[in-house]
Amino acid sequence: MKILLDECLPVDFRHHLPPHEVHTAGWAGFRSLKNGKLLEEAETAGYQVFLTVDRGVPHQQNLVQRRISVLVIRARTNQLEDLLPAVGAILAALGEVEPGQVAFAP
Repeated sequence: MKILLDECLPVDFRHHLPPHEVHTAGWAGFRSLKNGKLLEEAETAGYQVFLTVDRGVPHQQNLVQRRISVLVIRARTNQLEDLLPAVGAILAALGEVEPGQVAFAP
């Protein structure tokens, strides 16, 4: 699965989601794009999931008719040490999330 990490997530987090192809928004050329445009560009580039800790995204974006889904990580902070315990739940959610859907982990 091709996953895009939001800019608010640590760059090194991408290494903890095998076997998925994970890129940061900066690496993908989407730095500083607002969420609506970011999702549009990510979807066009073939990303299937947008991974974020921004709990506002599901309320700000209409994902109906989109091919990309959003997975919101519920962690204490966006620091790597707070995200790593959620990796198992994130991987499980990635296996279940459907296009155009918002999911939460853990």
